[in-house]
Amino acid sequence: MNEHIRVGLIGYGFSGRTFHAPVITCVPDLMLAAVVERHTTNSKERYPWVKVVSDVRDLYKDDIIDLVVVTTPSTDHYLFVKDALLAGKHVIVEKPFTTTSAEADELIALAKEQAKVLSVFHNRRWDGDFLTIHELLKQELLGNVTECEFHWDRYNPIAAMGKWRNSDSQGAGVFYDLGVHFLDQALCLFGLPQTIRADIRIQRESSLADDYFDVTLGYESGLKVNLQSSQLVREPSPRYILHGTKGSFIKYGIDPQEEALKRGLTPASSGWGMEPAELWGKLNTYIGGLHVEGRIETLQGSYTSYYQNIADHIRGISELEVKPEQARSAIRLIELALQSSRKQKTIQVEL
Repeated sequence: MNEHIRVGLIGYGFSGRTFHAPVITCVPDLMLAAVVERHTTNSKERYPWVKVVSDVRDLYKDDIIDLVVVTTPSTDHYLFVKDALLAGKHVIVEKPFTTTSAEADELIALAKEQAKVLSVFHNRRWDGDFLTIHELLKQELLGNVTECEFHWDRYNPIAAMGKWRNSDSQGAGVFYDLGVHFLDQALCLFGLPQTIRADIRIQRESSLADDYFDVTLGYESGLKVNLQSSQLVREPSPRYILHGTKGSFIKYGIDPQEEALKRGLTPASSGWGMEPAELWGKLNTYIGGLHVEGRIETLQGSYTSYYQNIADHIRGISELEVKPEQARSAIRLIELALQSSRKQKTIQVEL
C-alpha cells in the first residue's frame, strides 16, 4: 500500500465539500487524491493538488486510489457503493447507508466477497455531547436509565424546492437524513429495541418529503427512547434528556463541529470541537452517597477520529468502529418505523 491511503471523493456538493474533504485532509494517514465533479472543478480552489474527473469510471480505474468516499444523494448510494466495491476499492458512504435493508445486505456480502472495508459515515458518534453521554452511562452516573428524549429541531417553515432531500424519492426526507443519526446513537447506547412506534409526516405545505418524526423505541428493560425532529420549532428545547434511577442529564445546544466546517474552519483549527461553557449539560445525580448537581464539561468532539479509525483498520491495526452491519440495523429500524407510521401501531422489531 502507498505511504498514504489515497482517497477518491465522489461528489463535491454540501456533504463532500463541508464534511468529508476538510476532515480527510486533516488525517495524516490519508491523502485526498481525486474528486469526481461532473460539471465543475471547484475542489481545486481549496485543494489544488487533487485530480478532478468528470466520470466516476475514471476514478474506479485509477490504480492509485485505495479508498472511495461516496457523498452522492442518498437515493443513489447503493449503485455507487456497489460499483466501487466491484472496482476493488475500500468504500465509505455518507449516511444513510442505503434506502433498504435488502440493499445493505447485498453490499455487506459484496464487501466480504471482495475483502474490502465498507463503512458508513455516522460522524455523530463523535459529537461532543454524544461522547459525554456515552461516558456518563459508562460510569453509571444516572443509574439504570429509564427514559430518554433526543431532539433535532429547527425553525425552517418553507421547504426548499428542487432539492433531492425534499422529493418523493425513497431515501429522501428528514427521517432518513437526521433520524438515522439518532437511531445509530440509540443503538450504540442501548442496543436493539424490542418495539418501535412512529409518527412520520409532512407538516409544511411546501414539503414533498417527510419533515417531522416522533419515534419511540421500547426496550425489554422498560427503557423508552423517544426521537423527535420538527422544522417548525422556533424556541429550542433540550437536545438530550436522560432520566435514570440515580438522576438526570439535560443538554441544550448542538455540537459545534458542523457550524465550524460551514465557516471554512478545519479540525486543525485551535479549540476544535470544544463547546462553550454555557452549553454544557446539567447533571443532577448521586455519587458516592452525595447529591451532586451542576454542569458537566462537554467532551471534545472529533470527526477526524472516524477517518483515523478507517485508516487504522485498513492498515490492520484497529477494529472498525462503524461496521456496515450496525448501519444496516439503523436502516431496518427506518423501514419498521415507516411501517409503524403507516399502520399507526407499535411494531415488534425483527431484523
